Amino acid sequence: MKLIRRELLPYCRDPVTLLALGFGSGVMKSAPGTFGTVAGLPFLWALVVLTPLQSGLVILIAAVAGVWICGYASKKLQLDDPGCVVWDEMVGLWVTLWALPLTGASLVLGFILFRVFDIVKPWPISWFDRNVKGGLGIMVDDLIAGLFAALVLRLLLVWMGEIPTWFTI
Repeated sequence: MKLIRRELLPYCRDPVTLLALGFGSGVMKSAPGTFGTVAGLPFLWALVVLTPLQSGLVILIAAVAGVWICGYASKKLQLDDPGCVVWDEMVGLWVTLWALPLTGASLVLGFILFRVFDIVKPWPISWFDRNVKGGLGIMVDDLIAGLFAALVLRLLLVWMGEIPTWFTI
């Protein structure tokens, strides 16, 4: 059984496309978005040492750069919204877990919630997914999915007693 899409490997030689492909995680044949989300996990430990303001700025820069990165890769691959482009999943996960302590509960629930919102795409995520094109279109639905997941995650963590109520503000 073939686990990776070998035809995508040459694109990993281009540094920008390598970023878009989540450092190669997007070349997986099945569930590239999930593998891309997994590829975003290690970066959380770099973000957690920063203040919330600093990490928020890094995520904002990654999101804005992601519009260009994903648009570039989309043109290079000659596809509108290629599933192998997973930079958006990585940044969406960072949005979900922004400014939270990285505990087993926050990581597992954040990962699951983000993937659910990204896959199911409830309104308005689905509207943005259908109507916004190019690099912005690739990024925006995952950013909104990350915001929805962040809200639900914070409510769950407060309910579970993992974070204090004031922490959600």
